[in-house]
Amino acid sequence: MSYKNDLYQRVILDHNRNPRNYRRLSEATDSCDGKNPLCGDELTIFLELDGEVIRDISFTGSGCAISKASASLMTGYVKGKTVDEFKASFDKFQKMVKGETDDNLADLGKLSVLAGVKEYSSRVKCATLAWHTASCAIEKNKATTTE
Repeated sequence: MSYKNDLYQRVILDHNRNPRNYRRLSEATDSCDGKNPLCGDELTIFLELDGEVIRDISFTGSGCAISKASASLMTGYVKGKTVDEFKASFDKFQKMVKGETDDNLADLGKLSVLAGVKEYSSRVKCATLAWHTASCAIEKNKATTTE
C-alpha cells in the first residue's frame, strides 16, 4: 500500500470513529438537513454566523465513513473563515474530489487526503454532502439533497 493510500485510510478511519465537531450547536443561527439518497448519508449542519464569519460549525447524523470524515474535516477547516472563503474552499474541494484540478492542494490542509475520492465517482456525493449542507445553511435553506 502506498504512503498516500495509507494516510488516506488512516485519516478517514480516524475522523469516522472520532468525528470532530460532532454535536448540536446550541448557539446555532442557522442549520440545514442534508441527504445523499445514493448512499443513505444523512447530516445536519449547524452554523453560528457572526455577520459574514463562520464563528462555529458542527454536525450530527449518520452515514458512510467518507461522508462522516468529510464533515469532520470540513467543520474544522471552515471554522473562523468568511462566507466568501467558505465558497472558494467548497469550489476547490469539489474540483479536487471530481478530479477537475491539478492545483496545489496544500491550502486545503487535511482535506486534501480526500483527493483519492476522484477514483470512486460514486463516492463524490458522500464527500461533498457536508459542504452542500453547510452551503444550504448559509443560504438560510432548511434541507438539501445530493440528487
